[in-house]
Amino acid sequence: MTEQDSALPAEAGELDEADELEEALGTVIAARVREFRLQLGWTVGRLASESGLSKGMLSKIENMQTSPSLATLASLSHALSVPVTAFFRGLSEEQDVVFVKAGSGLDIHHKGSGPGHRYQMLGAMRAPHDRLEPILVTLTERSEVFPLYQHAGTELIFMISGKMEYAYGSARYLLEPGDTLQFVGEVMHGPAELISLPIQFLAVKSVTPGA
Repeated sequence: MTEQDSALPAEAGELDEADELEEALGTVIAARVREFRLQLGWTVGRLASESGLSKGMLSKIENMQTSPSLATLASLSHALSVPVTAFFRGLSEEQDVVFVKAGSGLDIHHKGSGPGHRYQMLGAMRAPHDRLEPILVTLTERSEVFPLYQHAGTELIFMISGKMEYAYGSARYLLEPGDTLQFVGEVMHGPAELISLPIQFLAVKSVTPGA
């Protein structure tokens, strides 16, 4: 066997590893693009409009039929307001820890929310540990009507600043800094009266598996 022949198995092994890595990358990128799009409540068409990419390309990315270029990832990063590195979260080398610097949470939009209402997603674990949904809520303007919410699982609210009355079913709770409210999400709930602005609180939803 020549020296050239002895190198062939190693080269074949390197190709297999490269193919496996490419497949793993395609899988996690597809999952992250879909995850970030759904967190914003966007359709594929809306993401196409915001990113300048075609619906066909986005469908191929989300269905792992193509591997996006760095330029495509940059466009998606800008449209979804996430760093490019966020698309690689979930690779086997990564540990189950999510670190979000102050002010860098992902802005999400709740239906019915008016100006002066900011909701920031403070990261999400990958399955099967994706049971918590932490959101930092900042309210800086009063509104005539506040949307009420329902969801599966439970929720915990920790009041950081300001003062408000929080509605839960027919009851109202006065929340001030340091107060905590924990409840079942299926009952209608939400801010009822903003007493002292600005208001900021941490809302953590615990989603029941399969819900």
